[in-house]
Amino acid sequence: MARIAGVNLPTNKRVHIALTYIHGIGRTSAKDIMTKIGHVAKHADDYPRLNEMSEEDLTKVREIIDTDYEVEGDKRRNVSMAIKRLLDMACYRGLRHRKGLPVRGQNCKNNARTRKGPAKAIAGKKK
Repeated sequence: MARIAGVNLPTNKRVHIALTYIHGIGRTSAKDIMTKIGHVAKHADDYPRLNEMSEEDLTKVREIIDTDYEVEGDKRRNVSMAIKRLLDMACYRGLRHRKGLPVRGQNCKNNARTRKGPAKAIAGKKK
């Protein structure tokens, strides 16, 4: 298993997918990283698997991630600090975070079960 940014990456997956296991790196960022180290692919099957990559390529990937990207602990800390700032400010978005409701204008009357949690039964509703 390759270890990058403190995360064990699956060796049998293609590199651009394996890199998405790191918090803060998505598909686009992973493809950008691969382009920077010289692996340009027109199709997803053109990327090598992680166990097929050389050690020097993995070292280059580690260096690029360390210098150019905010990942794992730093990313999580900055996101939680941004949310805490909104809560302390008591702005609309902060209040929505505090109540556990959707923050970005989504409908929450009929939807938003992920954010609100399981439905709670209302007493006396049965006929």
